[in-house]
Amino acid sequence: MHTDSSVLPAASRSRNLHKGQQTKAAILDAALGLASQIGVEGLSIGALAEVMQMSKSGVFAHFGSREELQISVIREYHQRFEQEVFYPALTAAKGLPRLRALFENWTKRTSMEIDSGCIYISGAVEFDDRPGPVRDALVHTVQVWHQALRRAIAQAVTAGHLQADVDEKQLLFEIHGLILALHYEARFLQNPAATERVQRGFENILRPHLCA
Repeated sequence: MHTDSSVLPAASRSRNLHKGQQTKAAILDAALGLASQIGVEGLSIGALAEVMQMSKSGVFAHFGSREELQISVIREYHQRFEQEVFYPALTAAKGLPRLRALFENWTKRTSMEIDSGCIYISGAVEFDDRPGPVRDALVHTVQVWHQALRRAIAQAVTAGHLQADVDEKQLLFEIHGLILALHYEARFLQNPAATERVQRGFENILRPHLCA
């Protein structure tokens, strides 16, 4: 017999909602793991249902479409990235200490993702020439992160740590390039010195712009 959820006691509706949220979180966690192996483009309702040992309709009920699933994975990845890279750096003083903390945290996370791969980087390869909502979601999350880095650079200028005439966009471009090089060197070329080189590269990039 069908039961209308609207007539269930409030406590029962709350339990059902909580259970549904837990299930969706578990599916999203599995989707992230799967995306790290086969890419965001490789994600599908069917593949995820198989991993979760659920029916396709059960997974579909939480996401509605493959596209929505992919976008949800990108957003979840971004939230975890912020928790590991951005927010811990806020304990450092504004200016160069915070900029260094952001880069150190970013380097650490990239180094930890060598075996699984970075969704920002792999996603860019998958969707660089494929317009649509998934690409838009990926671009947005990367731009949000770049804006945070640029603010840190601007704060370093305001604090008198970096010279006033520093080209913030160029500095951001070069810092991002270091992370891309780290991923390539460590993951593809398996260079054990990649992390050390990227740290030296960061200081080399900053040196001409440091205030005396």
